[in-house]
Amino acid sequence: MLHTIIKENAYQDSVVLMLLTNKVSTIDGVNRVSIMMGTPANKDIFGTSGLRTEELEAASANDMAIVVDTEDASKIDEILAEVDAFLASQATKESSNTTETARTWDKAMKLDPDANMALISIPGTYAVAEADRALDEGLHAFIFSDNMPIEEELRLKQKAHDKGLFVMGPDCGTGIVNGVPMAFTNVVKPGNIGIVGASGTGIQEVSTIIDRLGGGVTNAIGTGGRDLSETVGGITMLDAIAALEKQADTDVIVVISKPPAKAIRDKVLALLRTISKPAVTIFLGEKPTYHEANLYHAYTLEETARIAVELAKGEAITAVETEIVTPDIRLTPEQKHIKGYYSGGTLASEAAMLIADALQLKEGLIKQDGYILKTEGHEVIDLGDDIYTQGKPHPMIDPEKRIAFIEDAANDPETAVILLDVVLGYGSHEDMAGQLAPAIKDVIAKAKAAGRELAVIGTVCGTLQDPQDYKEQRQTLENSGVIVKDSNNEAVRTGLALVGRTVEEADKAIREVESGEAAPILEASDAMLNLLAKQPRVINVGLKSFAEAITETGGRVVQFDWRPVAGGNTELQKVLQFLNSYRAETADVK
Repeated sequence: MLHTIIKENAYQDSVVLMLLTNKVSTIDGVNRVSIMMGTPANKDIFGTSGLRTEELEAASANDMAIVVDTEDASKIDEILAEVDAFLASQATKESSNTTETARTWDKAMKLDPDANMALISIPGTYAVAEADRALDEGLHAFIFSDNMPIEEELRLKQKAHDKGLFVMGPDCGTGIVNGVPMAFTNVVKPGNIGIVGASGTGIQEVSTIIDRLGGGVTNAIGTGGRDLSETVGGITMLDAIAALEKQADTDVIVVISKPPAKAIRDKVLALLRTISKPAVTIFLGEKPTYHEANLYHAYTLEETARIAVELAKGEAITAVETEIVTPDIRLTPEQKHIKGYYSGGTLASEAAMLIADALQLKEGLIKQDGYILKTEGHEVIDLGDDIYTQGKPHPMIDPEKRIAFIEDAANDPETAVILLDVVLGYGSHEDMAGQLAPAIKDVIAKAKAAGRELAVIGTVCGTLQDPQDYKEQRQTLENSGVIVKDSNNEAVRTGLALVGRTVEEADKAIREVESGEAAPILEASDAMLNLLAKQPRVINVGLKSFAEAITETGGRVVQFDWRPVAGGNTELQKVLQFLNSYRAETADVK
């Protein structure tokens, strides 16, 4: 039976509500529970999960909506007590926080007139208006929020470009601005390599391998996954390359992207061929066969990092040879399939690419229901896909969905290999390896009892400086029976070796390439260069946990205590935004 509780004017950010949902779901007698703000989009999510009720319709965007499926009505009082206690603990934590807080843009800008970036992590429905306001205030915008119409992304990026500002995102999960982490980011040593990427965990995998190889990063500029689409046209990517070319501390430029539109890819390459600094590219899904003078093309994220470090150290570029030691695991004749369950979308894409290459699959790479590969019994799933995270915690925070997939795969007598990642850094679970370990031990033991050996192979994306203990996370996985490798590339190839497959790669020679694409002429603005040269001063519009990471690493932050205005009515918000812009323009004229 469904029970609905509406707590009026009790706004909390999405991460807090996800953690609260997890806590309430452990109460005996609770079949299902969902706790979200009463926005129209969230009401649709309630409906998709079968938890939409008549009482829910009265909730506004500022109201906390709790829908519980329980047969025991007496549990409601216990649930309410748990909710109140959790929210009280959050309030206590916030009161002890010394970060300055503002409820309006005017107050935020008064608290730090020198702010130069807004980090926006509110529901995507409302992110456009706040990004517009940030640009009007002369701030670069880092937009973690997703579900923004692509037409609005294009408009915002064109507006930013005209103002000499960056828009990073939307759906930008990671970034490093002069050593300060943005959103889900690892702690990477400073160095002379600059990264620009339309891929969150792609940036994380490359930057952490660079760190562990003894290199370091100046800046890592996330663009959002759609930046290299035909519609958006690579606006942020091209501006970032131009800025890194002019930035004094950057000696090597790395470009990372999931499969881009060909025309935009060609435009990016045309620009890279004109710059003075050596560059490395990886366009996931492409298998390059050559390098160019001063421009190197990688196939895997690990190869990208290795070439970048060699260039940064002034060393000769060598072919990447991944030495694979096949584990001593005896498979039954029926065990032929590889299953990959990833929290990182780009790591999942890389795994699918390598498996498809080794199996010489003509078809099978897909992007549907979270699957990136599903063919001939093999499957790779991005558990961070929207289908799995709507109203639920991201798999970097919550292991529940991944454990369920691992258990199902282990019960299949044809499964030979299970691949997984553990991504460390700010924003991620404090002990994800510890959360996964009991389930992994259990499935390996059950397979053995059934007369089968099961290979669980994983990688830890992280550095020794991360908030979690990198070595301890590796050791915890190994103690549970996981074969831990130094990179996702190595982990996938090890799994392929177990089923008798390899990925063939030839050495790449340097050759001249005639580009039919005219290179865009771009000038990096002073605002762009200043952002990359100094620790940022941030207005944090949304998740409070992001502010903590900024202050811990020396950045300056003002917390914008955001609430939906105009009752959450987006059309009325647009009117208010227009009036604010009009007033600002009128004031400038006077």
